[in-house]
Amino acid sequence: MSGAADRDGGRTVGTRDRDGEGRARNARPRDGLGRPLPYGTDGVERQPEGVVRTPEETVAQAQALLDAGKPFHAHEVFEDAWKSGPEAERTLWRGLAQLAVGLTHAARGNVTGGVRLLRRGAGAVVEWAAAGAGRARPYGLDLAGLAGWARDLAAEVERTAAPVDAGARAPRLRGTP
Repeated sequence: MSGAADRDGGRTVGTRDRDGEGRARNARPRDGLGRPLPYGTDGVERQPEGVVRTPEETVAQAQALLDAGKPFHAHEVFEDAWKSGPEAERTLWRGLAQLAVGLTHAARGNVTGGVRLLRRGAGAVVEWAAAGAGRARPYGLDLAGLAGWARDLAAEVERTAAPVDAGARAPRLRGTP
């Protein structure tokens, strides 16, 4: 590079985007599946990070995002619950985040990532439910149904190697409506 820094869309190339507190944050716009778009492009509004929600709010907001075909954004909602919730529930919320990311990868056409994360998330929620009596439906969540959905979707993605429609294949977090 010459003495002057190259510029791309008003941001210096080679530096990291930072938030108001100096933490590294990727400010690039993203599409509905969380893929980065070029700077200056209109993207989908991102989920704010670090929001503390009740478990019921988490489930409702994640379901709305899943239904809208935005599993990447639903994963961010689950990630907030995973990071801010009680230690005893972290495996549950992490498993749900993995399911959402698995659907994200499957919708993007990433067969390997989609299959791995769907299966990993299914295993995590089943393991969490099995660890204590009466925890099969925390906050109304249908953990057995979600694990079955994830395993079925993983098998389909593995068999067809074709991207899925995230909105059409969104799970019902609380079972059938």
